[in-house]
Amino acid sequence: MLELRSVCTRYGPVQVLWDVSLSVGAGELVCLLGGNASGKSTTMKTILGLVHPFRGEIHFQGQSIQRRTPAQVVRAGIAPVLESRRIFPELTVYENLLMGAYTREDRPAVRSDIEAVYDRFPLLRERRSQPGGTLSGGEQQMLAIARALLARPKLLVMDEPSMGLSPLFVEKTFEIIQGLHREGIGILLVEQNANMALAIADRGYVLQTGRIVLADTARNLVNHPVMRKAYLEL
Repeated sequence: MLELRSVCTRYGPVQVLWDVSLSVGAGELVCLLGGNASGKSTTMKTILGLVHPFRGEIHFQGQSIQRRTPAQVVRAGIAPVLESRRIFPELTVYENLLMGAYTREDRPAVRSDIEAVYDRFPLLRERRSQPGGTLSGGEQQMLAIARALLARPKLLVMDEPSMGLSPLFVEKTFEIIQGLHREGIGILLVEQNANMALAIADRGYVLQTGRIVLADTARNLVNHPVMRKAYLEL
């Protein structure tokens, strides 16, 4: 469904990604792991059209998307759940959800989908008239995921969904991600928490200084000696 082929990205003269190749199949949950400054967030921004690669190709469902704008990428079927939630704090929960559907024109279906996310996340129904900025960090993460679902994505790209959350909400967030995976939504999970990401993923990639250094099934990565030493041993 999603394929990056030898993607290279830079900010000005500084190259950040070096020949990154990865794929996500339909309905797969694939994690992209790595430490700080490994290039994980730049990979996500490159997929979403926030930055454009100077070399390499990005294909989604057989179509080239490496030169598309973020709005065009969302219309193609990829929805982001951004690092640190990035909800609109002054807008209500309901208004934040509407922003997730800004590329859609089927208003009656949008209203129906909002009711569906309220059924999935009853707390958001209770807080629908409350400004998003008054929610806790975990509740804002729930809102960010729900907002992304309003785009009716075929693929969710999630950037560090566990960052800044309490252990209870980290567990809850990963349960939500597992549920979406079971429903057949493709997910690229960009994450530092390797233990939890590999526990729910089908496959994984490991980035170091902008290069893919490991790629395998989640089970094999958990047992890989380099992976265990660098990321899994506490």
